Amino acid sequence: MFKYVLEFSKRGYIKYTSHLDLQRIMKRAFRRAGIELQYSRGYNPHPRMSLAQPLSLGYEADAEWLEIETEEPVSAHRFLTELQKNFPEGIQIVRCGEIKEKKSLAASVSGAVYTVCFPVPYYREDFPAITKRYLEQKQIIVQKKQKKSKELREVDIREKIRTMTTEEGCRGKLRIRLELDCGSASNLSPELVIRSFLDFTGISCRRYEIDVTRNGLILPLDYAIRWM
Repeated sequence: MFKYVLEFSKRGYIKYTSHLDLQRIMKRAFRRAGIELQYSRGYNPHPRMSLAQPLSLGYEADAEWLEIETEEPVSAHRFLTELQKNFPEGIQIVRCGEIKEKKSLAASVSGAVYTVCFPVPYYREDFPAITKRYLEQKQIIVQKKQKKSKELREVDIREKIRTMTTEEGCRGKLRIRLELDCGSASNLSPELVIRSFLDFTGISCRRYEIDVTRNGLILPLDYAIRWM
């Protein structure tokens, strides 16, 4: 058994592909490239392939991580050429590496970095000062839908916002960079931050006018990845 990680970007219309559909696309690409994935045991075997952290529908990404196990060793050339040509437009392999550790990458994810672009001029108001006041709140209470009951419940998200900075983005628009808790231990969706920030600032815009990119995952690994 050989274990690899692929770092890839996801841009353009492919951002409207769901997590499950993206997994199907990946499986098909490996099959077409002739890269034999290792399968699990049991009545319903499935390829040993997993994304370190699911990406929300409509989000672009700079550095997503795909973890795979193969039957035979695979060269970087095969990943970057044969596999790449079987991916749809918008998915680009950035780099690939080999892992010796059995522990999954998903278990190591602790945070994520995002860029949020709003359709308002950066210099319309003193947004750095507004952002500072937003973070100075002792509590940031939002309504969050519970997974099982589907009921709305008030939750405090302040402690899960690690950093939040404001800057001038493309074409002079407001851009915010976020570092949030992400993973199995503690997780915060950027959607909750966006919603509460819009309420706090009084910015009036439609959700589809706001662009979100996940720039990378924070994985404090206690082992090394051998980048190929």
